[in-house]
Amino acid sequence: MAYTIENNLRKIITSESPVNPKYYDKMSKLLDALIAQRRQQAIDYHEYLEKVKQLAQQILEPNKNFSAYPESLDTAGKRSLYDNLGKDEDLALAIDNAVRYTKKEGWIGNRFKERELEIEIKKSMGDRSLNVKDILEIVKNQDEYK
Repeated sequence: MAYTIENNLRKIITSESPVNPKYYDKMSKLLDALIAQRRQQAIDYHEYLEKVKQLAQQILEPNKNFSAYPESLDTAGKRSLYDNLGKDEDLALAIDNAVRYTKKEGWIGNRFKERELEIEIKKSMGDRSLNVKDILEIVKNQDEYK
């Protein structure tokens, strides 16, 4: 039964990872640690199931724990940018604003509209050396920016 639970959680982590790579990478590491503890029999089965239940809640409802984020990050998209931009609140908000005010209808898959958005994201980053294409992929996977 433990293997089934672990595999199902792993599937969810894999499918949701494009939405917030850093968050789901952290969840994957927590799952790996729990699996290792179970295999080493460092925790009893009841305690293992309780920890897996808590982890499953974090995986299935990532936006439920708002206290881990600054107040201004009130949407899943902003929180995802924050997680993936080194916890830089100002940068996450700047990119969020750039995306909201620049994106055009049907922008995903349209090379010219995507390029326009890339340029605005790059301007929002200032002199930071981040990969704009990675940020754009995170933005593409957020329902609120579609």
